[in-house]
Amino acid sequence: MPRPQLDARPAPARAPADADGGAGGPAGRAPHIIAIANQKGGVGKTTTAINLATALAATKVRVLVIDLDPQGNASTGFGIAREARRQDTYRLLSGDLPLSQAAIPTQVPGLSIVPAGVDLAGAEVELVATEQREQRLTEALGAATGAGVDYILIDCPPALGLLTINALVAAHAVLIPLQCEFFALEGISHLMRTIERVRGRFNPALAIQGIVLTMFDKRNNLSDMVAQDVRSYFGDKVYRTVIPRNVRVSEAPSHGKPVLLYDVGCAGSKAYIQLAGELIRQHRTLAA
Repeated sequence: MPRPQLDARPAPARAPADADGGAGGPAGRAPHIIAIANQKGGVGKTTTAINLATALAATKVRVLVIDLDPQGNASTGFGIAREARRQDTYRLLSGDLPLSQAAIPTQVPGLSIVPAGVDLAGAEVELVATEQREQRLTEALGAATGAGVDYILIDCPPALGLLTINALVAAHAVLIPLQCEFFALEGISHLMRTIERVRGRFNPALAIQGIVLTMFDKRNNLSDMVAQDVRSYFGDKVYRTVIPRNVRVSEAPSHGKPVLLYDVGCAGSKAYIQLAGELIRQHRTLAA
């Protein structure tokens, strides 16, 4: 299987949380923007966006989720009803709605979302004829600077089209969920080539935030083999935390809740809390 090339440059540092749990840095700081991307579907991308955002917000930092997937699963996972999605990412990208009006609060304190509505499915076609089509999201998220947001997590669609390109152009770093299965690395080469093209044309500072192994089944020797293989190749770019295959994680979206609200004591919740801790420590180390 051909191995993708992974740039080792670190994710740019942003102000970490203060010791008391509040956000550090000056009031005019820019948020750290992370695109959660993998064009392979079913790898836990949206689940990671929902639950990592929730775990970060639990540390008393302010988090904004951008649901850029026309399926709108991140919005559903936060319990945002279809009729409540009139303020959506389509209107944000089209310039009809500023970020301050597009973002709506969730049931998680300190966490807001720009939901995906039905019109987002047609946005990719409409963007083709738009000037600076790759930078529509970058322009929209510019308003977040100085607004008190610490992290912006973008849930990308399972494709490498214009919506994902917009996310990569707007982001400081990419977080890649990787399922612990035989074909885990299949398609990553395409994502890495897309990242390199974005670096070359639009966003030279775009970094790899890290790779998170998802749907790990400790009863299955294959999961161990895949995890070892990925770590041997990508090294410290792979987070220590592994997200297990967990029934409670699967059930939570049907109740419109992140798993941390549905069952904070389950293995999946504990894993996402640990992942958030790793990400925050990563920032503290880089900022030191």
